[in-house]
Amino acid sequence: MPQKEKWDPEMAEFQPQKKRFILASDFDQTLSFNDSGYVLSELLGIPLSEYERKITGMAKLNLVQQGGELAYLLLHDPEFRKVRREHLYEAGKRVRLKPNIDALYGFLSNEVEGFHFDFYVISAGPVEIIRSALEGIIPPDHIHGTEFEFGPKGEIQRILHVTAGYGKVAAVDTLLEELKVGPDRLVYVGDGSSDIHVMLHVNRRDGYTIAVSENKYLAPIAKRSILSENALAILIPILEDVAGWDSMSIRNVFESKGFLIQQWDKVQTDLLTIIPSSNVAVAEPEGVTASE
Repeated sequence: MPQKEKWDPEMAEFQPQKKRFILASDFDQTLSFNDSGYVLSELLGIPLSEYERKITGMAKLNLVQQGGELAYLLLHDPEFRKVRREHLYEAGKRVRLKPNIDALYGFLSNEVEGFHFDFYVISAGPVEIIRSALEGIIPPDHIHGTEFEFGPKGEIQRILHVTAGYGKVAAVDTLLEELKVGPDRLVYVGDGSSDIHVMLHVNRRDGYTIAVSENKYLAPIAKRSILSENALAILIPILEDVAGWDSMSIRNVFESKGFLIQQWDKVQTDLLTIIPSSNVAVAEPEGVTASE
């Protein structure tokens, strides 16, 4: 019978430490299928077409930072002024989440050999909606969103903090400082135009960025794009490019956890617009006369 190895405290000191990373993810349409504003509008009985008209108008005027439209409506729009804290909580329960966010959180925390990922959510949406939607999945103190000050009857009195546009840049920098992690150990995942500022910032400091949509402004900025209805798909580029796993190892670990990667198509998309060159004159070489 083989003898058990004795634990040597001196050798334990030389055990390699795990590389610590931060995974910061957007929420709306990154970890969910729908936008918090649409869910809240439906709850309030506001037609979705009316909500779209309002946010589109603000976007055209550049009235607020991209992603901060809902916060502005909640504070200033008569139809949204009736929202109370309990409405935000109820809206969170109605958000349709992508499957396996809990498995993604657990895997990144403990299952990547030699690595540990602290999972945070950074969104422009109201923090009450996001914490309600992710209750029991991600700890509340790992969720950062737009914060309001409420009155005695639960009404919104003022905005304390908006995590939109450059606000996301400030949020990830605060996390890096609090957790004492270098900027090259940051992975950011997003889907829309409100993520452009933070992705450019992360890339500039040697971090890693993942787009989960085909947004024409975001996809060219992100280092990888991944399209899937399952939250676990975010693992693929992280395991490949950050942890250095090959595709077979990734398939095997998914199967060991009870998941099958049924389709994995790697494509490169070039976006082109080609127009007629009717206004461009064709110059003839000197000394050459065109003949009929």
